[in-house]
Amino acid sequence: MSSKGTFIILVLASILGLVSCRLFNPEPIPSVRKSLPDKFSEVTTDAAPEKKWWETFNDFELNVLVEKALSNNLDLKQIWARLKQAKAKAVQAGADRYPSLTGTAGATHSRQRTKNGSASTSTSEDYSLGVSSNYELDLWGRVRAEQEAAILSTEASEQDLNAAAITLAAEVTNRWLQVIAQRTQKHLLNEQLKTNQTFLELIELRFRHAMVSALDVYQQQQVIDQVRAQIPLVEAQESKLMNELSVLLGKAPRSPLVISRPDLPKLAPMPSTGIPADLLENRPDIKAAQLRLQSAGWNVSAARADRLPSLTLSARAIFENKHLDLLLDNWLLSLAANLTAPVFDGNRRAAEIDRTMAMKDENLAAYRQTILTAIREVEDALVTEARQKEHILELKQVIQTARKALAQATLRYRNGLNDYLPVLTQLLSVQDLERDLITQHAALLTNRISLYRSLGGTWTEDLIFTVSG
Repeated sequence: MSSKGTFIILVLASILGLVSCRLFNPEPIPSVRKSLPDKFSEVTTDAAPEKKWWETFNDFELNVLVEKALSNNLDLKQIWARLKQAKAKAVQAGADRYPSLTGTAGATHSRQRTKNGSASTSTSEDYSLGVSSNYELDLWGRVRAEQEAAILSTEASEQDLNAAAITLAAEVTNRWLQVIAQRTQKHLLNEQLKTNQTFLELIELRFRHAMVSALDVYQQQQVIDQVRAQIPLVEAQESKLMNELSVLLGKAPRSPLVISRPDLPKLAPMPSTGIPADLLENRPDIKAAQLRLQSAGWNVSAARADRLPSLTLSARAIFENKHLDLLLDNWLLSLAANLTAPVFDGNRRAAEIDRTMAMKDENLAAYRQTILTAIREVEDALVTEARQKEHILELKQVIQTARKALAQATLRYRNGLNDYLPVLTQLLSVQDLERDLITQHAALLTNRISLYRSLGGTWTEDLIFTVSG
């Protein structure tokens, strides 16, 4: 092809490329902010602060556990490895936007023996050196669209890592909290054993003086046995939680972990929640869903552009000579341009457009569902905390009343005004309520952890460096 023809093709390709930048750009994402509630039902304050929320529990050991988990958790490392894979795919997708260059080299040595009256032998040597280049002009932006889709998928994978980190911090804190709750339950059970033993000594004393029957002794001994039977279950649950915590930290079960806090932490003041629209910026899973929706839009653009003609430019330079020192003196240069257009493909390309558009619709629905789920999680946590606080207040009042009833029943029993059954009933009620109060306090703190996780945050921005290190 002449240089004039090549120049004309390049000019036309440039014009078509400029037109395609507008022709195949993806449609903008529909705005969802107007459809979101103006505020949360329970709390409306400033935007959520950017901080590591687990530090509000004021426990150095917890801070160490979370930091170790963010550095060593194997699930997080898997997501980090997938992120690196996505980055490599994005580089591969953008490679077609640049010309390819391939070099070749060859050498041949041949001998030929001829018989023409007398035997003779001839030898020959040939040397070659070449370089070739191919470049597809991105007339309709197909290659660009594929690269944009890959880049957005990579960014979505990065947000997946951030979301996993937020969930991991919540899981570690929750296990830490439950371990302390189990230890508190065990301490309470031991205290109840002492109390029940005191009651048993009182009953045995009265039995020796023939003031009560043996039934009272057996009933109280049964209470002691029931309390003692609860201790192995609590110890087993504590061991299970410690093993789960070890795995979250990337360690083998039964690894030594330091948790020395003697009681449950106090509930910190309610965190700032902001408005529901703030979740679009603070929740990594929402960001990931939005990025995947944008990536799906670019995939549609690539599929549409793939139905149009493509133009490929190629250049080749070959150096050949029979003498190695004269190799670069004999060379050949060729330029070519090839225009190809799909004529019949059994509707394969049209079906690809339908597929990518369906994927875009799927990602749009997933994006909206993620937003609604995030708002619901915050609302549930806020409502649950408010009602849980009310429940704990009422539960404390019930415990006070039950203790008064136990004191009255015990007094009447000592004075011989009633049998042991009222005492036994009230004693079991008080001890069950005391154990339930610990469970409800732990549930309140667990719900606060869920609220922190639901609000998201931007503290994960430096997480990549922690994991990769």
